[in-house]
Amino acid sequence: MGPTVSIIIPNWNGQELLERNLPQVLAVTKEAGEIIVVDDGSTDDSVNILREKFPMIRVLQKKSHEGFASTVNQGVRAASSDIVVLLNTDVEPEKNFLAPLILNFDSPQVFAVGCMDKSIEMGKTILRGRGLAKWEKGFYVHSRGDIDKTDTAWVSGGSGAFRKSFWEKLGGMDTLFNPFYWEDIDISYRAKHMGYRLMFEPKSVVRHYHEKGKIFMNYSTFFIKRIAYRNQFLFVWKHVGGRHMIAHCLWAPLRLVQAAMSGDIAMVAGYLSATIRVGGVLRYRFQSFRENKVVIA
Repeated sequence: MGPTVSIIIPNWNGQELLERNLPQVLAVTKEAGEIIVVDDGSTDDSVNILREKFPMIRVLQKKSHEGFASTVNQGVRAASSDIVVLLNTDVEPEKNFLAPLILNFDSPQVFAVGCMDKSIEMGKTILRGRGLAKWEKGFYVHSRGDIDKTDTAWVSGGSGAFRKSFWEKLGGMDTLFNPFYWEDIDISYRAKHMGYRLMFEPKSVVRHYHEKGKIFMNYSTFFIKRIAYRNQFLFVWKHVGGRHMIAHCLWAPLRLVQAAMSGDIAMVAGYLSATIRVGGVLRYRFQSFRENKVVIA
């Protein structure tokens, strides 16, 4: 089939999801060289279930819960293949999803390839997987793209394939975004600015049960929104520059006032949470400047 593949599944208290979805993963990924589950400090019986029912799967057990980026980075470091496929525990790949995904890596500049994501939301199936993004009024705004094209602005960390050698050159996902959200947009953005290509492969299909995922099952709506806003600010502060920086300085205060007046306290809380992590942003920008790897809009 071409290059060997390592499948990496990050897990946190996903015992039921593992028992339900791993048999399907095993059934449709026989070409893979290995499957690795990285357990992010689960307190349920995930690890025991994996070792008892799925002895063919390699298990990496972390002592404490850190978040998505840290967990995925550990899995990629341990992978023996240059092509790594990331699958969330709430993802069920369909038959023959792997081969067309991997074929895209015949092009040497391809860093990542996203799957066709049949996202199950409120009882409806929404086709996702191709993303659009642009700088607008000092913010990086992303949205779902039509699935009739093969370019994409980012590749989802929940169902996508990545070239490990490029991943390592990029330094992996930024743990600044722990516990979740924006880490895949961030590494995709950095990859594009390094000259790497991102692709969308509609023939590689997965079913994604978002509402049964551990984020929605374990966190409140307010917490999820706060983290999403926080990480949006962190992403902007990492990469904004030039006219977009001027626009951000003008529009961010206005958006915060509008959020407070409309009752969107999660945005205000997210902004305040981001300021606590601004040291990580400054370290990134300084290091990027020093290594002449500046990724600024």
